Amino acid sequence: MEGLQREIADEARFQDALEFDPRVLTNPLESASTATTGDREQPVVAGVDQSFLLEDEPERALSAIVVMRGETVLERVSAVTPLQIPYIPGLLAFREGGPILEAMAELSVEPDLFLFDGSGRIHFRQAGIATHVGVVLDVPAVGVAKSLLCGAPSSTLEDLPTGSTVPIEAGDDSRVDAPAETRLGYAVQTRQYESSNRHINPLYVSPGHRVGAETAAALVVGCTAGYKLPEPIRLADAYAEEAKAEYPLE
Repeated sequence: MEGLQREIADEARFQDALEFDPRVLTNPLESASTATTGDREQPVVAGVDQSFLLEDEPERALSAIVVMRGETVLERVSAVTPLQIPYIPGLLAFREGGPILEAMAELSVEPDLFLFDGSGRIHFRQAGIATHVGVVLDVPAVGVAKSLLCGAPSSTLEDLPTGSTVPIEAGDDSRVDAPAETRLGYAVQTRQYESSNRHINPLYVSPGHRVGAETAAALVVGCTAGYKLPEPIRLADAYAEEAKAEYPLE
């Protein structure tokens, strides 16, 4: 499986190859002054999250997708698949990819961008779930993780102000199959408390496929609306919990 991950990473494009102008989300004022009316149309962004039916035997994973254009939810879909592979750090795409692909097959709209609750290039073999699915379906994909799997921040991540980004790079001791100083992604501080007594940890954003690291970080900031998580993933997370009621225990 590790060899397959390396092959997937080799196929991944960690540069921008988007079919929409990312400035629509990352710098709307600049886009409005330079782009045509058609280019300024908000892209369709899908958030992908997973939950688990822990009481089942065998355990099942539930994948939920919420698709948005701007602030409008266009579609919500979900799928459930039995888990056949045990939890192994770094190999979650093989364990959890099935329900994601099944849920994506239910979509009636075609997203311009997928945001995954999980890793992209910030991964031991540069092939997290966002890279796996992005390459398999050849869709623009970004990984948005809550914890740092590997790689090294280029500076401190303590008490970052809202909007800050810190590069995450491969290093000699970072356990990543990449040359030292390879830019894997960014720590992105989407929200921070005003009080100095409490701190919110950053998100770890990395390209999955057809998106560069800088654009991936900017897109996540552009999709965030007052909460830590970007809105498509936040709503997918809520929908995953709601959708559990639709699937009886086995």
